[in-house]
Amino acid sequence: MNIILFGPPGAGKGTQAEYIIHHFGIAHLSTGNMFREAIHNKTPLGIKVKTILDSGELVSDEIVVGLVKEETSKSVYNNGCVFDGFPRTVSQAQSFDRMLAEKNTPIDALISLVVPEEELIKRILSRGQGRPDDTKKGIKNRLSVYQNETEPVLNYYKKKGLVKIIDGTGSVESIFNRIKKAL
Repeated sequence: MNIILFGPPGAGKGTQAEYIIHHFGIAHLSTGNMFREAIHNKTPLGIKVKTILDSGELVSDEIVVGLVKEETSKSVYNNGCVFDGFPRTVSQAQSFDRMLAEKNTPIDALISLVVPEEELIKRILSRGQGRPDDTKKGIKNRLSVYQNETEPVLNYYKKKGLVKIIDGTGSVESIFNRIKKAL
């Protein structure tokens, strides 16, 4: 089973991904985690990505798609995966679909977590990640980038009949129960 976990920053994708991978026994691929690891290890990719992320922008499609293609060639992904934070643009989605078609492992569903903007801001400010743009202004910029560049991916997958809209408010368990029902 291949699932895209979709939603704006602060929607709870990482939290729900943990529940999904344990319940369904599939792998988890988080481009955010991959970038954070590269930044922490101060790799050339990490240094480049840090500059981009610190400005609140998205990493280029070419970098992200190459990273995901390399990562998904590992055997841990053979039984399916929760893709968290990818794809973020229609171009990435199209490249991703071609990549999965080559492996004959299509996307089964896109789970879209919907959370009101004020709740997203509250969540991000309260989790204390310490990103330079973890300010109300920085978060609003990230949400604007998401709306302009990432939300079109939702429409791309809606046309394929793969989107499941999930209310991302309430307890972690109640949100996960909604996801299980949708799948």
